[in-house]
Amino acid sequence: MRRGEPRDGAPPPLPEPLAVEVLDSHAHLDIMGVDVEEALLAARSVGIGVVVQVGVDVASSHWSAELATRYEQVHAAVALHPNEAGRGAATDEALREIERLAGLDHVKAVGETGLDHYRTEAAEGHRLQEESFRAHIAIAKRTGKALVVHDRDAHDDVLRVLAEEGPPERVVFHCFSGDAAMARTCADRGYYLSFAGPVTFRANDDLRAAAQAAPVELLLVETDAPFLTPMPFRGRPNAPYLVPLTVRSLAQTKGLEVDELCSALAENGRRAFGY
Repeated sequence: MRRGEPRDGAPPPLPEPLAVEVLDSHAHLDIMGVDVEEALLAARSVGIGVVVQVGVDVASSHWSAELATRYEQVHAAVALHPNEAGRGAATDEALREIERLAGLDHVKAVGETGLDHYRTEAAEGHRLQEESFRAHIAIAKRTGKALVVHDRDAHDDVLRVLAEEGPPERVVFHCFSGDAAMARTCADRGYYLSFAGPVTFRANDDLRAAAQAAPVELLLVETDAPFLTPMPFRGRPNAPYLVPLTVRSLAQTKGLEVDELCSALAENGRRAFGY
């Protein structure tokens, strides 16, 4: 399993359904340890009409692309995760295969790519990550797909590389983790900000301030399942059906009615991923 095993404990109960369907903009169904069809049915039952299934290496990108051919509810993103790139995975052959997959109609994004200075500390690993990130930016531009950015402890460098390369038309910051100032910078550049379970955590006032600063027309919500389970179930397995918990928390933070936020999220998803 990549990035650790799925979380321990019983799956949380189904939340109250949303009246307006939204999307889970980022999930890893392949490592959730559950039946995919059951996971998608559970998501649909609470108002999650679309799940973006995200690849992190060649194998999972193939799996993601294939899953999107079988389920209308699923759209695929394909890439080499920065932690994989930092270990040398972004070979010419691997990047060519990612670009081939990215050209498929049912693949809606190139990602997750970016920089991770938390798990990859060595200078050589940072160099390899940056080279891979630049290559993925180019792939997104050549294929006309959205770019899904992983940014962990690397805010300034991620923004720098995007500026140096020139971003594709649509950029999504997966699991946004910056502060209000960074949110405003991203908004000024037209980047989408996707918030996950951490925005519900009690101690994350800075992240909620970032959500407050972000324009509603650039907001997305995700699970990053099976990770980052929102409150009150932090530490238990995450899944797309738990998106409503984050949506309701985000609506409270933004001072919006839940249905109003859901309508915006649904439209933002269609614009960001082109479906």
